[in-house]
Amino acid sequence: MDTIAAYLNNMFASLPRTEQTYNLKQDLLANMEEKYHELKKEGKSENEAVGIVISEFGNIDELIEELGLPGGVEDTLLPLLAPEDTWSYTAAKKKAGFMVGIGVVLCMVGPALLIVLVTLAEYGFLRGVLSEDAAGMIGVSILLVLIALAVGMFIYSGSSMERFKYLEKGFNLPYFLRTELEQRRRAYTPTYTLSLALGICLCVVSPVLVIIWAAVSEDTTGYGAAIMLLLIALAVFLFIYYGTIKESFSFLLKEGEYIELPPEKKEEKRIMGSIAAIVWPLATCIFLISGFVFQRWDINWIVFPVTGILLGIFGSVYNLVKAR
Repeated sequence: MDTIAAYLNNMFASLPRTEQTYNLKQDLLANMEEKYHELKKEGKSENEAVGIVISEFGNIDELIEELGLPGGVEDTLLPLLAPEDTWSYTAAKKKAGFMVGIGVVLCMVGPALLIVLVTLAEYGFLRGVLSEDAAGMIGVSILLVLIALAVGMFIYSGSSMERFKYLEKGFNLPYFLRTELEQRRRAYTPTYTLSLALGICLCVVSPVLVIIWAAVSEDTTGYGAAIMLLLIALAVFLFIYYGTIKESFSFLLKEGEYIELPPEKKEEKRIMGSIAAIVWPLATCIFLISGFVFQRWDINWIVFPVTGILLGIFGSVYNLVKAR
């Protein structure tokens, strides 16, 4: 049996690695195994059965001519993705999405804790026990530790996906794998829709808490701002985690944004990524400077949502200008 499988592998090594040849190979293997077992039942020896099966297989050149396939392996041929690689990719993508989501949450929890500490030192039970400056220093220290943890998670999630870089060069999916992926994608759609709706609701509701808290007591508006950041952090986690799972299906099925992009779209993604890599660290610097120098820990948190909005506006303007 191993001899038959090895023979087929050698014969198909010179053919294009497409779904058509993969299915053909599987069909031939099944037929040859069936013939092999029939011959064994007739009393043929191992070597005799294998020899007869291989002799009845025919000439590989005749097979190429019959199917109209080009001979020889070309550099441009795309690999056929195996099931183990497919499910390893989806599992790794899901884990990476979780790590990135938690990292973003940590980045937003830091400012929330800072605001709470400063507010407690100014109006809460820490008043008289801890000065505002000391509370600010402690809060910033916690913020930097959380950001460091978040950066570590970002790096880890990125490195865990490095082994799948070869997929970016292109691949083909066997028919049975594509069918199963489409079924899983359809089953996952309600979960993704629910997470998206919940995240949007959290973003819409979050500013209401600041308004209500300000109406109750202007001095402790910081509590409302901290809760708002936590709600937004939860919403962002939902967007990232469940969005990453959806993205893995789109990537493997080559749908949506993973359809081969035209050059202008690739350029847009490159430019937006470069700008974001500069703007977000700059926003963090503004946040720290406004806190340490001007002591505006109560309001400077707004730099982060404003930065996100400005990046979105820039992307829209860029698209409008390029469309002309």
